[in-house]
Amino acid sequence: MILIVLKARIKPEKREDWLAGIKEYTDNVRSEPGNLSFDYYENSQDRDEFVIVETFVDGDAGAAHVAHQYVQDFFPWMGTVVSARPQISYHDLEGDAFNDMAEVTPQ
Repeated sequence: MILIVLKARIKPEKREDWLAGIKEYTDNVRSEPGNLSFDYYENSQDRDEFVIVETFVDGDAGAAHVAHQYVQDFFPWMGTVVSARPQISYHDLEGDAFNDMAEVTPQ
């Protein structure tokens, strides 16, 4: 499984463009057969910072993802709305990326 976490700082004046663009991108990525999840979150203390969390079944699915035309179009477009180079954390994991949290039990 591939787990990718991306942190992006958006130009304040491009916020509405970003929100529209990331929503469309999210819908496209979620439709890929090798995608397990794709979500983005706004920092609760900094409205110009967003985190994207995405998982793919394996490296082949990740490679297929970046080959899509909408991905090739998204990356240059993203460069027009960010105020700094995004940071990325990429992990190729054995098995599932998520496990049950032992410290919390629903009651």
